[in-house]
This record gives sequence, structure tokens and C-alpha cells, in this order.
Amino acid sequence: MQQRNTSLETYIEDFLNYMLDVRGYSEKTVETYEIALRQMSEVSHFYLEEGMQILDITPFRFAIVENSKKTIVKKLSAVRSFVTYLEDQCQIGVKLVADESIKVPQSLPKPIEERYIDEVLGKANLEEKLLITMLYGLGLRISELSGLKLSDINGEWIQIHGKGSKVRELPLLASLQKMIGVYREQNMPKKYLFEKGNAPMNSAQLRYRLTKLFKKEGLKVTPHQLRHSFATHLLNHGARIADVSELLGHETMATTQVYTKLGSVKKMQEYMKAHPLAGK
Repeated sequence: MQQRNTSLETYIEDFLNYMLDVRGYSEKTVETYEIALRQMSEVSHFYLEEGMQILDITPFRFAIVENSKKTIVKKLSAVRSFVTYLEDQCQIGVKLVADESIKVPQSLPKPIEERYIDEVLGKANLEEKLLITMLYGLGLRISELSGLKLSDINGEWIQIHGKGSKVRELPLLASLQKMIGVYREQNMPKKYLFEKGNAPMNSAQLRYRLTKLFKKEGLKVTPHQLRHSFATHLLNHGARIADVSELLGHETMATTQVYTKLGSVKKMQEYMKAHPLAGK
């Protein structure tokens, strides 16, 4: 269960007093720590999971991406010092998530901007909308969508059979539930959500339809890009990395952490383009 950030703020207050009264740091130094930690506590996730206190600073990393490298290093150092205090002085086991730089593979596809997805959805027919929404709204792999049976859809939840025969339960948005219902009434699929004849559409068939749909709007988009966009956009809007990892069906959060770097790179590129000095 996620704890309120008031408990995090209490720990920060105790830490600042410890720095000032016990360690003898100057008021100016403590103030610098306070600014960084207050900013971190406003957006980060602090919760208990399986007996371990988790401090997920993914949203904080996004918030400070436009700071200078020197400032980012100082702020992250303040957070690490705070975590060390919790472990050494308060005897609290803490797992700090997203404090390290993540190296992104060059082959990782770029996420699609939300406005482009909205534009294509606005012009798509019902079947095309459902295809896009299942991939982007649930973060599915194209193979998972190809094998999706009607029996896997149960009210507000959907069961996904992923890699290595692993099964995960995903929540369905109310709008997606309604879309599926209308689609089933109109298309009357028998066993699989997407069918051609009496067989499920394979990955290649679904991929062709999707790429053709975006190509009409001058966009080169793959199903895997929609999956990456699902993860990146969730994290950009403050979702916990642990939750996103579970939704994607990743074995470890380390796999999911590449998206924190993707979001940071994108924001830095936008900043560099927008700044008045960028063209000088």
C-alpha cells in the first residue's frame, strides 16, 4: 500500500535537523539540501512493498531534466544522503528507484507524440481505433494482441498471455470496454478479438494494418513504438515505475527504466530547441 508523502516529509524534516544539530552543517548547506528534498518529495512516490520502503524518484528526474548537469548531480546527491540517513540512523531499509543514469540502446524506438496518436484516432474507423487503442492503451506486444481470445476479456479486466507463457491481468478503461462491446456487436468475432475467416489475424497482418493507417498521415509507426509510447507517456504523467513494469509484463524494473531516460532526452531536446540562445 502506498504511503502518503506526509511521512516522507516528516523524515526529511528529521534529516535536516540531524544535518544541522548533529552533523554541524551550516544553515546555507542545509537549506540547499532542503530545496532539493522538498522538490523531490512533491512529485516522487514513497511506499511500502513487501517489507521494503520504496522511494521512486522517476518523476523527480523528469522535473529536473532541464537543470544544469552540476545542479542535477547536487540534487541527486542530496537524495542519496537522505536515503543513507534513513538506513543508518533510522534503521529503515530503502530501495531508491531511478537514481542512476540509464544507457538507452540505440535500437530503442522513439515514442510517438500524444497529439499524433490523437490525430490518427480521430480519422480511424471502429476496427482501426480498437487496434490502436489495444496496443497504445494497454501496452501490448503485437503477438499478445494477435492471440487475444474473447474469453480473455472479462468485464473490467483482460488477461494477457505474454512471453514465456506468463499471464498478467490488465485493467480496461471504461472507454475501451465500451469500444470492445460495440466492435463485438458489429463484427461478431467468434473466438479471437481480431479474426480473418475462422483464424486469428497473425502479427504480420495486424502490423500491416497499423503501419498503413499511420502512413496515411505521413507517419512511420510500428506496433512496438506504441508499446514504448504507452510506457513513456505513463511515466511522463507521474505513474510509478513499478506499476508500469507490471503492466508491461517486464521481469524486472531495470528493463522499464530505459523509458525514464527516453523521456529525459526528449525533454532536453525540446528545451534546446525552444531556448532563445539555441539558434545563436
